[in-house]
Amino acid sequence: MLRFCSLGSGSSGNASVVEGSSGASVRRLLIDCGFGPRQLAQRLARAGLACSDLDAIFITHEHSDHVGCALSLAQQHGIALWMSAGTHAAIGSPAIGPLLHLVRDGEAIDLGAFEALPFTVPHDAREPLQLRCSNGAKHLGIATDFGHATPHVLSQLAGCHALLLEANHDQQLLAQSAYPPFLKRRIGGTHGHLANTAAAAVLAAVSHSGLRQVVAAHLSERNNRPELVRTLFAQTLGWDTSAIEIADPARGTPWLSVG
Repeated sequence: MLRFCSLGSGSSGNASVVEGSSGASVRRLLIDCGFGPRQLAQRLARAGLACSDLDAIFITHEHSDHVGCALSLAQQHGIALWMSAGTHAAIGSPAIGPLLHLVRDGEAIDLGAFEALPFTVPHDAREPLQLRCSNGAKHLGIATDFGHATPHVLSQLAGCHALLLEANHDQQLLAQSAYPPFLKRRIGGTHGHLANTAAAAVLAAVSHSGLRQVVAAHLSERNNRPELVRTLFAQTLGWDTSAIEIADPARGTPWLSVG
């Protein structure tokens, strides 16, 4: 069995949990940790978990809304911490001994009940990675914080039964916002964040009959609206709008099965 939930997604912080089970063995991976210790514990508790239930942490890139309390969490609970060498350098190359594991594109992380495969994405970070998680039968694609979908990104999302996909902004709302021009250029650039229309194009490219779950993540509170994303994604997939989940910044999502 493979399932996942978002603990919250947005500019104020990001974290998700992937859980796989095989027989009596259950393994859990925290992907990003963009909250403080107390808030993370509260969000985990809503998902029926405690920090001690986590087996590993994966940090996608060095921005503060993704790193959060990852270092202290790993050290306090003795949890393995995975990231790229670029991310490790960007956060100051902290020495945390054998808990630290450096990984790069295409190097699988074996968690026993499932595997996590990192892949590179175009984003304004040192060496950003996203993940494809699989138990052999079911596949979950996680892709947030990237400015455009390269062929490599699309290849990693192809054939997935569930997707956690960035839909950061509506291009018109971003253009009309009070953000300064340099910030608009950064967000809307090729190494910024994915616009709704670009995210819909990703869905159109990787959609297949086995895709059963789509979660829109990292929505901008100022430059997007959940109803815009739901409508566009549903139209793209031919689904009802109620089938599109939104990773809420405060509440995240419930547990969702892959496949």
